[in-house]
Amino acid sequence: MQIGFATVAGEAKNPFTPKAYLIRYWDKEIRNNLPKPSFLFSKASTLNAVDAAAFAKLAAVDGGAALSTRLPEFCAAAKLLCFPDLRPSLEKHDKDSNFVSYQDKNFTNYGTSRPGGLDSFKNYSDGSNIPVNDFRRYSRNSAGHNDSFTSYAGGGNVAEQTFHTYGTGGTGGAGDFKVYSDHSNVPDLRFTAYSSDANGRTQSFTAYSEDGNSGEQSFSSYGKNGNGPENKFSSYGKGSNVVGSGFSNYAETANGANDSFTSYGFDMNNPTINFNNYADDGNGVTETFTSYRDQSNVGADSFTSYAKNSNAAEIGFSNYGQSFNEGTDKFTGYGKGATGESKVGFTTYGVNNTFKEYNKEDVSVSFSRYTKSSSSGSVSQRAASVSGSLVNKWVEPGKFFREKMMKEGTVMPLPDIRDKMPQRSFLPRSILSKLPFSSSKISELKKIFKAYDNSSMEKMMKDSLGECERVPSPGETKRCVGSMEDMIDFATSVLGRNVVARTTENVNGSKKNVMVSNVKGINGGKVTQSVSCHQSLFPYLLYYCHSVPKVRVYEADLLDPSTKSKINHGVAICHLDTSIWSPTHGAFLALGSGPGQIEVCHWIFENDLTWTIAD
Repeated sequence: MQIGFATVAGEAKNPFTPKAYLIRYWDKEIRNNLPKPSFLFSKASTLNAVDAAAFAKLAAVDGGAALSTRLPEFCAAAKLLCFPDLRPSLEKHDKDSNFVSYQDKNFTNYGTSRPGGLDSFKNYSDGSNIPVNDFRRYSRNSAGHNDSFTSYAGGGNVAEQTFHTYGTGGTGGAGDFKVYSDHSNVPDLRFTAYSSDANGRTQSFTAYSEDGNSGEQSFSSYGKNGNGPENKFSSYGKGSNVVGSGFSNYAETANGANDSFTSYGFDMNNPTINFNNYADDGNGVTETFTSYRDQSNVGADSFTSYAKNSNAAEIGFSNYGQSFNEGTDKFTGYGKGATGESKVGFTTYGVNNTFKEYNKEDVSVSFSRYTKSSSSGSVSQRAASVSGSLVNKWVEPGKFFREKMMKEGTVMPLPDIRDKMPQRSFLPRSILSKLPFSSSKISELKKIFKAYDNSSMEKMMKDSLGECERVPSPGETKRCVGSMEDMIDFATSVLGRNVVARTTENVNGSKKNVMVSNVKGINGGKVTQSVSCHQSLFPYLLYYCHSVPKVRVYEADLLDPSTKSKINHGVAICHLDTSIWSPTHGAFLALGSGPGQIEVCHWIFENDLTWTIAD
């Protein structure tokens, strides 16, 4: 019986389309009469027969480079992830402006040399999918001019944002930047210069990239060469997950500045942070840095220079590296070369850190508390002692659970299982087979998809290729697939031809409590083989598929705990052997154990899947 096949077949009546070919391929390779999974077939190539043939012909020329000549048409017809070109620039504004909502704009010159007045921006590129923005000059060389920027690129998905200069050379006035790219998914953010060469200007930056997920961000210069400015930076990267950040010049060579940095990297999970140059070469400055990487989980951080070569400065650093789980921190150059009546104070310095090159003679340097690295207690033991509220900051409730939870009547939190990746489609094998796919061919891929150097597109492709080319873990069999035909081939090579693709039915119950009902163990609940496939970020739909030993797979109805009505049908996989997992894996942070000591289960999220032998 082929329930649901009619819908799939009805979408591909022309026998020469890629989807029609895929249906025939499925019927040839998979030897059962189970319904075809509509969720998977919805990701099949959308190309019609004519376009598929035309683009396959272009893909065959010069390693696919000819596709770049028709990239917009190719991306639209094949439903790929391609970054748009910026729309026409907004060059000049002569009167006070109140911008409520803008996106995908190239702001070449906004408010240059403005005398007085007030400009405000609200909701610039908020909530956009694949936003690409370039903001080159904002309020440059203004006099007595006030600026208010309420929200920039919040809630974006795969955002590429560049803000070149803000308030450079301004005299007097005030700038207020409240929120920059909060709650973004896979952001690539660059802020080049904030209030450089300003004179007597007051600037505040409230929140930069809070609660972001898996991205890269850089802040090159804040308050450099300022004269008598007052700068406040309240929060940078708070609550972000697996992020790489660089902050290069804060108040460098400033004169008579009064600056404060309240929180950098608070509550981050596994951050890689580099802070280079805070108040170096300052004259008569007062600088305070309140919290650096406080309550963060593991990570690798470096702070290269603090108040180096300053004169008559008063410098305070209140809290460095008070991590929840120890990371690796390096602090090089604290008050080194400072002269005059400089006073440098350091209140708390965390564990598992190195401190090099600080001034011991020329100025007054004080350390109130230095916490040495402690070797007592393993990471897993420390994780077990953490309160639930702290764990939930980095590991969403219900993301990992024990196998005993898979029983009738259990009430448990369901994490946010919604797919946050950009929507894309598979490529047909007729095109995919002609395109390069390796790190050694990244220059060819960049040419095809028009990715410039150091762009988020280049990084995205490099990261995915690196994961695909990684040596398999012990017992793991893996392959990255960009066509459904390739996925079928890999699944059947591991499991045989009597297979079925399973995923959680919908996203109902996400971030709420659900009740487990009608639990069914696949293969009779015995240890079984499966092939799990997870999306990777690439221009076309790419899955990382792998098979690991010793798993059990379950299906269960998920009910509303109050009404007992069915709201979802979930698929979960339990990993019985966790011996090679990292001791800092989120599962152990949440469940309070360590590698090889417990099994770990998780739900299959939206648009991910696991293949098993059909029952």
